[in-house]
Amino acid sequence: MIQSHAFALASPVDGIRLQAYEWPAAKAPVGVVCLIHGMGEHQGRQMAMIRPLHEAGFTVFSYDQRGHGRSEGRRGHARYIEHLTRDAEALLQEASRRHPAAPMFLYGHSMGGNVAVNCALRHRPKLSGLVLSSPWLRLAFQPPGWKVRLSRMIGSIWPTFTQSAGLQPGELYRAGNPLAASNKDEWSHGQISAAMFNTISDGGEWAIQQGGELRMPTLIMHGTADRITSAPASRQLADAMDPSLCTYLSIEGGYHELHHDPEGPETMRIVTDWLAARL
Repeated sequence: MIQSHAFALASPVDGIRLQAYEWPAAKAPVGVVCLIHGMGEHQGRQMAMIRPLHEAGFTVFSYDQRGHGRSEGRRGHARYIEHLTRDAEALLQEASRRHPAAPMFLYGHSMGGNVAVNCALRHRPKLSGLVLSSPWLRLAFQPPGWKVRLSRMIGSIWPTFTQSAGLQPGELYRAGNPLAASNKDEWSHGQISAAMFNTISDGGEWAIQQGGELRMPTLIMHGTADRITSAPASRQLADAMDPSLCTYLSIEGGYHELHHDPEGPETMRIVTDWLAARL
């Protein structure tokens, strides 16, 4: 069992306490990877990603996003995308402070992929590479127009209004990976506020439009059978980028949590090989 060191990180936005973790490499790290989890989950569901990264010689940092896991904040709520991206930037800065000579990578899954790409575009941190796994740029389905309009109206007058995100375990990954984590533990939740939904949706569209400004090595992975987030939107982001910088990996039959799918270990081997090639 690999050991982590927990530490508190104060958000630069409003000072709320973010619970963060470091998994130090066994010796001098070949690089540092900062992980950002998805909607409703927490860093404790990321071991299927953390373990292979650690075994490949990387020091790994992660944190529970505001309103998630052991971090402070209203469950499933962030008013603005900048609150989330500044939190991510704070983790990068702390990781850089602890390992100033190590190549730095940012790795975001699902909603965390949205935060990661927006952090890279808006704040331009010094990174050796960016990994986006099933990023929530758009949903895989189109909500009815009236629901979208209602969400906009409610978000403007009652931003903390919260409802269930409606995610079902069978939609996240296929059975067969012994490292797959349940989303029914005590620290996971299924809540999302109106403001959070709106800011993530807007942030995804903005990132697609600004994709040509993303000038760093980027790996984007998406499963063709993802029922949660849009694979075509990920492809659109990849197409907007310089092809010499972006690698797009389409996982045939892959569900939303590629690291938890039966092919998860092979997918993570591809990730670690891609990272190693950019050290």
